[in-house]
Amino acid sequence: MSPSGALSSDIHKRRAAAVARGVSSMISSYVDHASGGTLSDVDGREWVDMAAGIAVTNVGNSNPRVVAAVRRQVERFTHTCFMIAPYEGYVAVCEQLNALTPGSFEKRSALFNSGAEAVENTVKIARHATGRRSVVVFDHAYHGRTNLTMALTAKDMPYKHGFGPFAGEIYRVPMSYPFRDGLAGPDAAALAIGTIEKQVGADQVAAVLIEPIQGEGGFVVPAPGFLPSLAAWAKANGALFVADEIQTGFCRTGDWFASTHEGVEPDLVTTAKGIAGGLPLAAVTGRADVMDAVHAGGLGGTYGGNPVACAAALASIETMRELDLCAAARRIESVMLPRLLALREQHRFIGDVRGRGAMLALEIVVPDTATPGSLTAERGFARGAPLGATPDPVKTAEIQRRAHEAGLLLLTCGTYGNVIRLLPPLVMDDPTLDRALTALARSL
Repeated sequence: MSPSGALSSDIHKRRAAAVARGVSSMISSYVDHASGGTLSDVDGREWVDMAAGIAVTNVGNSNPRVVAAVRRQVERFTHTCFMIAPYEGYVAVCEQLNALTPGSFEKRSALFNSGAEAVENTVKIARHATGRRSVVVFDHAYHGRTNLTMALTAKDMPYKHGFGPFAGEIYRVPMSYPFRDGLAGPDAAALAIGTIEKQVGADQVAAVLIEPIQGEGGFVVPAPGFLPSLAAWAKANGALFVADEIQTGFCRTGDWFASTHEGVEPDLVTTAKGIAGGLPLAAVTGRADVMDAVHAGGLGGTYGGNPVACAAALASIETMRELDLCAAARRIESVMLPRLLALREQHRFIGDVRGRGAMLALEIVVPDTATPGSLTAERGFARGAPLGATPDPVKTAEIQRRAHEAGLLLLTCGTYGNVIRLLPPLVMDDPTLDRALTALARSL
């Protein structure tokens, strides 16, 4: 953790006596207020925010339209439980999700509280609709911290360690990871499909669940053709193709959803994070026949689709449209990517620069530890032939520490703990973006 001021130190002492140790924080400073691209702590220190609450505040913190919508709703009513006394806001959010998510088919949606809850309900829906039990997930995947979603998640520490046993009928197969496997998308898909058919059986699979761009696993962008090949296999074999768009959704990658970049139309999509400007809300959206296969009362929850969160979501979606935040994400990429590539040329420990839109990453490695090979990467992100480069989580943590000391909030991720991820709010202006990249360069 970075050094903190007197007021933050006082709060931190109180925290030690009140908050469970298992709930950790990246820095020891405590936030007082935040705007579109910056946070300020209780001691008056300002931070450039390249975390966005882990891809949540896409429309910026305390977005004026969201604040106004929340205030109006709070004054009307805060809760009735949609399952008891329904309200229009829930219906309106579902209408928006049905229209925005990939797929020209008729859709239905159901609202929940968190990404993990949405993923759990996706599995429930898929199993109910197909009459099958097996769920296929991928190396490096992250899907949540509940018992079932821990089983779906690949990484042991800190997410799964000591918390088992986990839910069954979960099967893990290889992910397309161009920097490390050097495979073309269809070839990587053939490897995954072969594993499914040998170890699970095509006729046993209820769902193939995947992040179109992996989040916690290291911002792994699968090689072109990987996702379409998997989706085609699922369709041919009666399995549902499920896209976990919790981190990639709502304009983050330069389109409303990352599946769209390769024309993939998932049977089911999970969303959360960027949906409601910082308020807790999540959803499952998918084919009407699949969603409606579940009996009445089979889906729901006390707080799912809370009216205040729904008001925030509608205001957030309106803001995304009005400001064209898909274009904003592409603009952020156009500013950041050349500078990140230049940094890679300066520092041999940067093995890979990858991502899409405002979801970009640096993979930190031990120089000169790559296995010779041939690698053709989409859009020239990768330098070529770095297969098997040894991850360097120690250097990654040091870069992050230096960035925090320089007033730059950034996150690490990856199965090996060696990826720096950059997730600016989509409303961040160019001067603030320049501050962030300058601080990053100094930290490197």
